[in-house]
Amino acid sequence: MNLYFECASGISGDMSVAALLDLGADRKKLEKALNSMNLDDEFSYKISDVLINSIHATDFDVTLKHHHHHEHNHHHEHRNLEDVNKIIDRADISDEAKTLAKKIFTIVADAEAKVHNRDISEVHFHEVGAIDSIVDIVSFAVLYDDLNPEKTFFSTLAEGRGFVTCQHGKLPVPVPAVCEIASKYKLPLKITDNDGEMVTPTGAAIAAALYTGEKLPEQFVIEKTGYGAGKRKYENPLLRVMVIS
Repeated sequence: MNLYFECASGISGDMSVAALLDLGADRKKLEKALNSMNLDDEFSYKISDVLINSIHATDFDVTLKHHHHHEHNHHHEHRNLEDVNKIIDRADISDEAKTLAKKIFTIVADAEAKVHNRDISEVHFHEVGAIDSIVDIVSFAVLYDDLNPEKTFFSTLAEGRGFVTCQHGKLPVPVPAVCEIASKYKLPLKITDNDGEMVTPTGAAIAAALYTGEKLPEQFVIEKTGYGAGKRKYENPLLRVMVIS
């Protein structure tokens, strides 16, 4: 079995997880994995069916639980790569899934380190809470490992333009971490007229971790298509992942 990621509307962590769920990757394995990380007090997640432009898609939504101020429990906001790897190691997932999750996370950390001119060990994941990224990346790794494709192909990654507002103020699109990842792993990009970020650092890192540069076969049969819903407000926020032969 081979997979084809069709990224005409970009790629993000949650869209990637959702598309694999839509393809039928094992939800029980995902539930077991997320429960085993012992971060229940930090997030909850919901898998739902949605319609995007009348197309049925799956949505994967992670909600962060906000701690009360009196707890003074702020350590969860700043985790470095070592902390994240420990969380991945204690998760009840296969070794292959652990290896992939760590690989994706390291790609993100490495890009952030370059952008902020820091050592990789000093990079702290606190943009929207590292938890979001941890959940997306571990979930993706578990589901991808469950499907266990022989080959994975990618289309050109469509990206938007303009600016996106984050904790550090306004960032140009593609955001700097995405530029770093695309540059290092030679990801094929194209800039569309959409205003805003279509390729997130997590999405770019997923593509980078799996991208071989091998071209899609000239013709193929689509066995099945999974539709992952995006949260952004542009025209057609769907990531399609096809099982092809």
